[in-house]
Amino acid sequence: MNKMFEGKKITVVGLGLLGRGVGDAKFLAENGADVIITDLKTEEQLAESVKQFPGMSNVKFSLGGHKMEDFENRDFILKAAGVPLDSPYIAHARERGIPIEMSTSLFCSLLPKGITTIGVTGTRGKTTTTYFIYEGLKRWLASAQASAEQRKNGSGPAFASASAWLGGNIQGVSTLAMLPEIKSGDFVVMELDSWQLQGFGEKNISPNISVFTTFYPDHLNYYKGDLDLYLNDKANIFINQKEGDTFVTGDQCVDIIKEKYSEKIKAKTIVTKVSDVPKDLNLKVIGEHNRYNIAMGMVVLRAIGLDEDVINETAENFKSVKGRLEHLATIKGVEVYNDTTSTTPIATVTALKALCGSVSLASGAPEAKLTEKEKLDKVVLIMGGADKSIDMKELIENWLPNVKKVILLPGTGTDRIKKEFDFAKIGIKAFQAFDLTDAVKEAFAISSEGGVVLFSPAFASFGHFKNEYDRGEQFDLLIEKILG
Repeated sequence: MNKMFEGKKITVVGLGLLGRGVGDAKFLAENGADVIITDLKTEEQLAESVKQFPGMSNVKFSLGGHKMEDFENRDFILKAAGVPLDSPYIAHARERGIPIEMSTSLFCSLLPKGITTIGVTGTRGKTTTTYFIYEGLKRWLASAQASAEQRKNGSGPAFASASAWLGGNIQGVSTLAMLPEIKSGDFVVMELDSWQLQGFGEKNISPNISVFTTFYPDHLNYYKGDLDLYLNDKANIFINQKEGDTFVTGDQCVDIIKEKYSEKIKAKTIVTKVSDVPKDLNLKVIGEHNRYNIAMGMVVLRAIGLDEDVINETAENFKSVKGRLEHLATIKGVEVYNDTTSTTPIATVTALKALCGSVSLASGAPEAKLTEKEKLDKVVLIMGGADKSIDMKELIENWLPNVKKVILLPGTGTDRIKKEFDFAKIGIKAFQAFDLTDAVKEAFAISSEGGVVLFSPAFASFGHFKNEYDRGEQFDLLIEKILG
């Protein structure tokens, strides 16, 4: 595949700070393309990303805004996730017949034959489910490779030389750059958000095995309040599957999917539920939502043909993915959780529900006799951030009054809820922090042994952080300082 883009003129829209855009652009340039990189952010804002292209004469930067000429006379435009649906620059390219590509869907269209592609989407749960499937495949393939001699003798697992790959919406990973290493027989597991799935719709493709975890309101600022547009993008994960493919979904979202798309689903459909996880499995992750995610992952692994022992071992050894209700530390008897990827109110509600089952919150009282309020009255919640135009009523009126204190980070979303809701009247004890450092300081000042500090923002990170991962990393550093 060396120089597979030799002589191609490509404009990359969106370099970003997560590393995926950098990896994509470098891969294209290293494979002979004439690359223009354009981004709304300035060269100063993107300094860490820009310096990843030393001495590449076939790479030109056009930063601090887009120019129409960068969308003309190109072989294709590589559009980053999150580029507006109504972008005049993308429209300008389309009017000139220039193809619009997206990294992960372009990757899938260029894969060699004999690859099993597994895609996971959903408003919540897609990352955990993706990592679980990937970990299960790695465990299985490792055992298969260890049994290669058995296979030569007509026994033992197949796929003894296969590999598993993790891509899609994974921080710092360019899925496109994996192409040269992937061979027939391999498995590619991809987390796919609604934006990346726009590219699958453009190409009329879907993964061989598709997973749709949950569906809740999200990204309504991007979709201008139209929930159907959001669902339509996500539906691209299964809409172009064929007979013989597999579609796995859960009981949380199956009804809305069937209502809108039942006549278009051709793949074998499997509906999962929490109870599909054997009760005797001892999971390390907490919360019913995580049992639900693992249930879907187990169904996928069974569909591929993994041994039940391998699947169960994967489930019992699986730990929380970074920044997703991740237990960071116990500090003077206070449990600390980082849930920075909680960018919606339902995500924070889910975290609070999960903590209701935590024995550390029971203060020695019998678990069965405690109400949710009694289980949460030692939780200090740090939340707040940039607005995504999502209804916050359920979180604020039904859950926040139960916690010991709510510490609010600055942001447009925080400003909105303070205007919309009378916290004192609802019974919410709140503190407005100046920044994250101030929030963490206040959280530990009021926490006591047996309590919990939960960082679950319920809003996006724009304005005060590079992204939600940067937000989580800054929280980690503050906790590390406390630990000394």
